[in-house]
Amino acid sequence: MRRAIFFSILLAASTAAADPVNLHADKTKLPNGLEVIYDEDHRTPIVTVNLWYHVGSKDEPAGRNGFAHLFEHVMFQGSRHVPEDTYFRFLEKAGATSINGTTNTDRTNYFETVPSNQLELALWLESDRMAFLLDHADEKTFASQREVVKNERRQNYENAPYGLVSQYLHAELFPKDHPYHLLTIGTPEDLDAAKLEDVQAFFKQNYVPNNCTLVLSGDFDRKKAEALVTQYFGPIARGKDVPQKKPATVTHPGETRLDIEAGVELPRVYVAWPTPQFFTQSDADLDLVAHVLTGGKTSRLYKRLVYDLQIAQSVSASQASSQLASVFEIVATAKPGHTGDEILKVIDEELDKLRKSGVKDDELSRAKTTILADNVFDLERSSSRANRLNTYNHYLGDPNWLAKDVARTTNATSQSVADTARAYLKEKDRVVAVVSIKKDAPIAGRVTKVTK
Repeated sequence: MRRAIFFSILLAASTAAADPVNLHADKTKLPNGLEVIYDEDHRTPIVTVNLWYHVGSKDEPAGRNGFAHLFEHVMFQGSRHVPEDTYFRFLEKAGATSINGTTNTDRTNYFETVPSNQLELALWLESDRMAFLLDHADEKTFASQREVVKNERRQNYENAPYGLVSQYLHAELFPKDHPYHLLTIGTPEDLDAAKLEDVQAFFKQNYVPNNCTLVLSGDFDRKKAEALVTQYFGPIARGKDVPQKKPATVTHPGETRLDIEAGVELPRVYVAWPTPQFFTQSDADLDLVAHVLTGGKTSRLYKRLVYDLQIAQSVSASQASSQLASVFEIVATAKPGHTGDEILKVIDEELDKLRKSGVKDDELSRAKTTILADNVFDLERSSSRANRLNTYNHYLGDPNWLAKDVARTTNATSQSVADTARAYLKEKDRVVAVVSIKKDAPIAGRVTKVTK
């Protein structure tokens, strides 16, 4: 109760203040085009090094799906001065934590949090693979990591319950020529068809200083940090300018239904709509809609499906935000003895109520409080702050966009949220996937019927 009261007060204060919860970081650029963002915070003797290469699966050439994700793996294998499989070892011996990399449709990032006195080590390692990865990565390296990626696909998609449903949904939501039509994980066919020179060319085009942003967040001396960044990254040659794709409106006129059978224990239903890109006001409104629908035990869909009718064991709604377009998705798993169509009927009833009657003020207040609380807690860790700064910079060109981000939520009204739901979560302009149980079907699911 105290926590809820505290964040209600914080929400009111944030709404009224001229400068609410905020980040204040300095952004500079080296002559070779590398953007560098400095966020000094001396509360804890650690510093996070976070790099975003502005390349994701949306930037892959036709027939080369999976290249960006492949490089996420290859970049950890070694470079000219870092022997094979020693990258993690160097950092772990120095006391580093959160060492990893991730790839999505829009970007590839690498990050590590190190004790303050080990900042130079992290910068040296990151700069060496930016400058000299191809001096080490040969046919053997790419072949081994290609198999790792294919195994990851098997483990997380092809051999996972409901694992391929997301692929079927995206392929239907986004046309074949759209950069989001295929998943980031890549396809075995494209990975197997890739030649070493194809992969090398992809690296030379995208993994260059002028297509990267480096964030330092935590306990460091600014002058010393700048000198180290200049020392290690300054000599790296600028690459050719990298074209960036522009957001484009995606629509899905009419409803497409995918009937899917899978060797799973419980039926499931997915409902998805194409929605506006990251950081628009409509994007924030749809985050609030997701909270109203499934954010807690008193939310509309959870209460109706899980608590009142007891026909579903779980339900979630999310606005998956991306650079060119986003996806709003509702996923519900049935309880034994119930079907996806039963659940879909109730989801449609609740969505119809939302479109007609809008959102109540108390529902909206709870959703705002939750989002603001998540923002506040997230900023306590240097790793989260670093990634947030890079997120704002990548999508908006301004690392200090937190105040405006919070304002998207605090300024939303019951009317604006309801209008956005009516505009984008239409009754029929969507994709529905209904998964039914069939014991001899693949566990990941297979499409048996497509109805348009």
